[in-house]
Amino acid sequence: MVQYHPVPEERVGLPLDEFLCALYPGVSKGFLRAAIRDGSIEVVGEETVPGRRLRAADVICVHLDEESFPRRAGSRGARQPAPDVLWEDERVLVIDKPPGIAVEPERWDPEGPCVSRWLTDWAATQGDYRPRLVHRIDKDTSGALMAAKDLDAERDLRQAFEAHQVNKVYWALVDGEFPAAAGERVRIEHRLAPDPKKIGRMRAVSKQGKACATDVWVEERFRGFTLVGCAPITGRTHQIRVHLAEEGFPLMVDPFYGRRDQLLLSEIKAGYKAKKGATERALMPRLTLHARSIDWPRPGSDGAQRDRTEAPLPKDFHRTLQQLRKVRPPH
Repeated sequence: MVQYHPVPEERVGLPLDEFLCALYPGVSKGFLRAAIRDGSIEVVGEETVPGRRLRAADVICVHLDEESFPRRAGSRGARQPAPDVLWEDERVLVIDKPPGIAVEPERWDPEGPCVSRWLTDWAATQGDYRPRLVHRIDKDTSGALMAAKDLDAERDLRQAFEAHQVNKVYWALVDGEFPAAAGERVRIEHRLAPDPKKIGRMRAVSKQGKACATDVWVEERFRGFTLVGCAPITGRTHQIRVHLAEEGFPLMVDPFYGRRDQLLLSEIKAGYKAKKGATERALMPRLTLHARSIDWPRPGSDGAQRDRTEAPLPKDFHRTLQQLRKVRPPH
């Protein structure tokens, strides 16, 4: 069965693969891109590649039976729980991302669990839309993650991010006592560039690289540690982690830029005694970084209306703060 799809005016300029993802919610983008490459999906009379921008006169021809399209049923067959939704309206979805799940498929594990696939599967059970993530956070970072529910909202939100009109706040638990007075915001500015010696990592550089800025303030103090709030003015890879480390206050747990890859209670509690024969479990086994809140201009409002939501602290982060209050109160 051959299907023909004229391109609506409002979809002109979109990449072909993105148009198809909206046309077939729940179908893997990888499958659709492969179908374009093997000629099963084409733009009539035109050379066709997945990223080709659509024009007003284009007609998409699909030489496949839609019933045969493979639809995702969860990563590797594992059923994911419904996401914790922090905000939802007709255009925008914000979820509370748990730590330990990558936002997009990882190069070394393309079929492994990831938020984009998980959300697509879940949304297919809720209605006829495909969530489109408009930003990312690190795999081991928890908290607020935003998706658009339609193509126009995606375009508006991406433009808002590019214009620095989306405000994000992270909470970071760092080594050391950050030197900022009550109510003071400290701006950290270091240019960042990929580290040529360590794949996947960034480093601060004095020249070249990309200009970056992060505002930092104190949320709560402990002896030897600080909970700081961070507002990234720019959105570079690992920006908060590198900026804090460069200033001498790395995340309490950060295997790339910090001093440890997990936190044990015995490291912070004087006179700690382990149970005989027991192996001590990590108090905090991942990055001490949480995307606390996000506010954004409402799509279609030209910035006249804004919305905001906040992500509660996950159990591991909350538990660590409780222990610090007990065993490392401020001076």
